[in-house]
Amino acid sequence: MADKEREAEAVRGVVERLTEAFSATRSPAEVEAAVAKAHASFASRPVREFVPVLVERKARALLSESSD
Repeated sequence: MADKEREAEAVRGVVERLTEAFSATRSPAEVEAAVAKAHASFASRPVREFVPVLVERKARALLSESSD
């Protein structure tokens, strides 16, 4: 599996986990938007290995702060 495919699969997993974690307060579309925004913020980074972990942390923070 190519690195881009692996990253895309990992980011889909982030969407699934966060959709479940925020199901009481956020719609799936809101979760997808937060993950997309977080993922886009790492687009220019050359090292891709930890991007899914960083995306999950950033998206979780975005969803948490907007739910207060």
